[in-house]
Formats: sequence, structure tokens, C-alpha cells
Amino acid sequence: MTNRNTAKGPLAGLKVVEVGGVGPGPFCAMLLADMGAEVVRIDRKHASESGLPVDRRFDVMFRGRRSLALDLKKPEAVDAVKRMLRGADVLIEGFRPGVMERLGLGPEVCLELNPRLIYGRMTGWGQTGPLAREAGHDINYIALSGVLHAIGRKGGPPEIPLNLIGDFGGGAMYLAFGIMCALHEAKSSGRGQVVDAAMVDGSTSLMAMVYGLFAAGYWKDERGSNRLDSGAPWYDVYETKDGRYVAVGCTEASFFRNTLRLLGLREEDFGGQHDRDGWPKMKEAFARVFRSRTRDEWCAVFEGTETCFSPVLSLAEAPHHPHQVARGNFVECSGVVQPAPAPRFSRSRPAVQGPPPQAGEHTMEVLKDWGFGPEDVALLQGSGAI
Repeated sequence: MTNRNTAKGPLAGLKVVEVGGVGPGPFCAMLLADMGAEVVRIDRKHASESGLPVDRRFDVMFRGRRSLALDLKKPEAVDAVKRMLRGADVLIEGFRPGVMERLGLGPEVCLELNPRLIYGRMTGWGQTGPLAREAGHDINYIALSGVLHAIGRKGGPPEIPLNLIGDFGGGAMYLAFGIMCALHEAKSSGRGQVVDAAMVDGSTSLMAMVYGLFAAGYWKDERGSNRLDSGAPWYDVYETKDGRYVAVGCTEASFFRNTLRLLGLREEDFGGQHDRDGWPKMKEAFARVFRSRTRDEWCAVFEGTETCFSPVLSLAEAPHHPHQVARGNFVECSGVVQPAPAPRFSRSRPAVQGPPPQAGEHTMEVLKDWGFGPEDVALLQGSGAI
């Protein structure tokens, strides 16, 4: 692959075909590519957009793979994809239910071509159910799973947690996990299968702990009223003198006592850490004291004190924090600073395999590497498939 990193990740040798989409599908493909998989993205012929209104080199979800541009409305292009799938391990697609079937690339067709293929499907509502064919985005999926209702300040509206929970946490991560599970199962069965990953399913799954606490009567079905949703004063963010913020998460008794000591406060003045009646008064005291110094002054006070305290860093600041630097959590690729692959391994070396490709950048290269000869390429060119 052009400009491909030579590091050997744990998925080196895995061959993935990604049928072009946006959001969680590409993010899942990025995760696999970061781990060393060979990912070929099937882009639309003449496609000029990556899904975001920026030059594609900034759309880091598309990093680490090659792009083959095809017109899937042409039967020759569909035949080319089928030919590639005979030698692939994984297919990733993120269309609404029925689209791949109409293209002639549904699971039954593809699994007949390659019985060991793992067919990964990424949707918002899933392949079945009354909403399966409805439109939606991250905000809609987490609204239906209870996530959106649970996030926000007491007395305020639900707060939008970016698109991290539906698209990436409940979507891409669960698809990647499902693909790995299916690959493991195929070692013993010798058979591939379909992975139906839905963002509504994944975001619901992420709420397992909260639903358990709610069933136990411990978690109030009201925003900003619980220990992890800004209800507790010792698990919240506070504004500092300079208009910045700090994050406090001292849930354990020893960390809580250390925090009170550094703030010059006494536990007995509030009725104890877990006395909910005293939480409003305690929160007011925390807010008053934290406003007395700047964020960085508080960082100096809390450093090395076992309190679960952190500065709230901006996007510009985070890559330069000493811990992030020491861990190598940000890398630069083609002049773009971006999060590094995660997690890390004791022997394998995940790495960004290359910058996001332009649509169709590697069409000829991919076809050659996947066994298409000059006559095959000429046929595809003549039909307008490429």
C-alpha cells in the first residue's frame, strides 16, 4: 500500500472489504486498519466527499486503507466486488436494510461465494423491527435507549454527548467486537456469519450498569440526581477563577476526604459524603472555593494527592498534556494531529497505516493486488464500472 506503515499489528493478514459509508462503519474499518488489517474501501465512482465538509485528509476515520472507486450500479462492478469477496475475511457495510440485497451483494449471495466470510452490517435501528427502515442519526438512537434522557443537569434538558455513544461506542465498537467474535467462532465451525450491529442495540447495552441500579431503586430516573450524572458534588465539573474548568471524581471515601482537606472544607458541615440532603450545600461550597483560584493553580494544589482530580483540557490542549505525550496517545499523519491507535499490546505494534485516501486513489493498485489482470481491468474500464 502506498505510504503504508511497516508496523505489524495483531490483525496483520486479515483482509477486509469496506463498502463505502459514513460514520460508524468507517470508524470500525479504521479500528481494524489500525490493528494491521488490510482494508480496501469501495468508494463511489466520482465521489468527492468523505461525509464531512472538510478535505478528506482531515477525516481521520478514513485513514489506513486503500480506496477503490466503483459504480455499483454497473453489473461489472458488482462482479468485481464478488470476486474480491472470495478472498476476503470480512465485509463491512453500513446501508439501510435491503440496500446491499438490491445491489446483488446481500449476505446470502456473499456467503455462498465465500462460506467463511464475516458479513458485518452497521445500522442505526438494526436489520429487523418496526423502525428498521426508518432514517435516523446518533441522537435518535440514544434517545430510544434511555441514554439521552439520563445525561444532563437537574432541571435542565437532556445534553447531547457528541456522537460518541451511538455512532462510535454503541455502533463501531460493537461492530468491531462482533466481527472479532465471529472470526473466533469461525476457527472451530469453519463458517462465516452475519453480524447485525445496531446503534440502538449497542447504546442500550452500554447502559447495563445504570439499568441495574435503576432496577435496584438506587438510580433515580431524573437527570442530575445520581452519583455519576452531576447529582453528587464530588463527581462534577467546576469553573475556576480564569473561566476554565476542573473535573472532580472522588467517589471513594479516602479520595473524598483528601479533596475536602485541600479545599479547606469539613465533612461534618454537610452531613457526610452520601447524605443527599447535604449535596446542594456541598456543591455550592465546592463551586465557591474552586472559583477562588485558576485552573492551573488548582492543578498545582492537587498534583500527587490521591483525589481523582483533573483539569478539563480543550481539544488544543489535550495532545500536549505530559501524560498524553508520555503515552503517545496522539500522532501526526500528513500534517494532521490525531488520536493514535488503541489499545496497545506487549508484542504487536498497531499503527496508523497511512493517511485517508482520496476516493479511487488506489483503484488500479488494488485491482492488481487482488488478482485482476489487464484484460479484467480493461473490461471494467470499458463498461464504466471504474
